[in-house]
Formats: sequence, C-alpha cells, structure tokens
Amino acid sequence: MKRISVMTSGGDAPGMNAAIRAVVRTAVAKEVEIYGVERGFQGLIEGMLRPLNARSVSGIIHHGGTILRTARSAAFREEEGLSRAVRSLEKNGIEGLVVIGGDGSYRGAHALWKHCGIPCVGIPGTIDNDIGGTQYTIGFDTALNVAMEAIDRLRDTAASHDRTFFVEVMGRHNGFIGMCSGLAGGAEEVLVPEQPFDLPMLVETLRAGVARGKTSMIVIVAEGGDGGGAYEVSQKVAEASEFKDSRIAVIGHMQRGGTPTAFDRILASRMGVSAVENLLAGASGMMIAAVNNAMVPRPFEDAWNTRNLFDPEMLQVLHTLGV
Repeated sequence: MKRISVMTSGGDAPGMNAAIRAVVRTAVAKEVEIYGVERGFQGLIEGMLRPLNARSVSGIIHHGGTILRTARSAAFREEEGLSRAVRSLEKNGIEGLVVIGGDGSYRGAHALWKHCGIPCVGIPGTIDNDIGGTQYTIGFDTALNVAMEAIDRLRDTAASHDRTFFVEVMGRHNGFIGMCSGLAGGAEEVLVPEQPFDLPMLVETLRAGVARGKTSMIVIVAEGGDGGGAYEVSQKVAEASEFKDSRIAVIGHMQRGGTPTAFDRILASRMGVSAVENLLAGASGMMIAAVNNAMVPRPFEDAWNTRNLFDPEMLQVLHTLGV
C-alpha cells in the first residue's frame, strides 16, 4: 500500500487524537501517504479528505475530542451512500482505511470491506468499554476518572448536608463506568444494565446504611439501566420510602471531554501503531484488541457477537466495602 486514510466515527472519546497521531506517524515512518477523513462516514461520502503528515498531528496527544471531528451518518447505511464513500476513496487513491470508533463504526468499516473490498482495520474508541473482543477501549479510563472525581466532589457536599445523592453516569447498555466509578468512589450502591433493577433491595440498602450510622450516601445509576436514569430512580425511591430529600447529579458529556489519562494515551498509541502495521501486512476486516496487555487483531464480528462484561465479583466487593 502506498496511500491509506484514517477517520474517527461515532461518539468522540478522549485519546482519539493520540490514536490519530500514532496512525499518521506510523504511516510516515513506513513511507506511506496518509489522508484524514473529516466527520466520519458522512465526510467520506462528501469527499472530505485531506493529506496529513507528522507535523499535522503535533501537539494533539493531550487534547480530548478529535481533530478530524466526527458525525453519525444515516446516508452511509444506504447503498447509494456506501457507493459514494467508495468513490471518494478511489478518487483519492486510498488503498486502506483505519477506522477509530465503536460498534457502529465497525459495522460501517465491515460493510466497506465485505461488500466493496476496501481493506479496513479498526481501533476501539468509546468511553463505554462495550466492544466485544477487547478488554479496554480508548477513552474508558479517562471517562472513569472524570466520573470518579465528580463522585468525590459530590461526596463532600453530601456529607456536609447529610444527603443521599443519585449520580447518573454514561455507559448506554454497559455498566463499566458505573461499576468501576462506584467502586473507586466508595458508593453505597451501583445500578447497572447488567443487573435487573430491584427497588426493595435498593431501599433496604439505604435503610441499612442509616442503621449503621451513615448520614450521607451515594448511589450510582448507569444511564442504560431498566430502572431509568437518576431522576426516575430517585423518584421511585422517594415514593417507596422515607428517602424524600435526595439530590440528583447527571455527569453527562463531561465524561467524553477533557485531557486523556496516561493509560488512554498509551493504549491509543499502541493501537494506532498496530493498526497501521496490520493493515500494511494485509490484514482487513479486523480490529485491534487489547488482550492481556498485548495488541491483537480480532475479526470485526467480535465487536457485536460477544459482549465485554465486568467481573460480577466487583459488585460483591462493593457491597462488602459499603458497610
């Protein structure tokens, strides 16, 4: 291959810029031309490609977001959109593509490879850590630390006012951020999509805390749980118990922004190098997965055929330490 391209797609995640930097500089080191696609698959349809070099990615490793920007594209799901994307690649002489993103991004890359013969390699970039086949995704560690810092701050005000806080974190259908931030932040309870919502048990947990002398408590609510978000859970608890004066905090998109942690920068750098090396070696229809501290190519299908789950033992640890 003499010319390849890189894009970021779907939701942004801290560390994406570090991955872009690694992809670009590895390509340069291998004497391969590298183009950046702006605004994901939508930008690919519209022909928004520009050449990059080592200097193009200077000073971006510590920035959140993505210099290539990102977007979700309904048009790419249609045959005409897919055809236009292929024409853009062919027009610019692109022989291979590195796609940084989550499950939806991988499905798009899989379509380009499977139906159009475009060699594609993926890098898992999503704060949810919900990509099957890899233990970690770029952005998760940063989002986790943002959530943990918010919980620490809320703990201070909860203790000052003898209040219970329901803190909603992101994670969609995956409870990694909720579980890990709750454990790291010393929460009394964590509600995650992997566990069915049990209102009586939650109320009993809060009552047990009061009985042990607690005057303030933190309940973490992952946004994708079947009990609803923090507002809904708080209302259900208020209707079913004496806990009427709770407070709600929704951390929201702050978890996506900001300076990536050292872990995310290192992970992104290693994955970026591995993605280019595998693409140039002939790999396609593959993603780069973090497995036992090694960068391993895995089929795109692993992203949706398997599910990355946290160890249930973590919930036991949280309950043991929440006395």
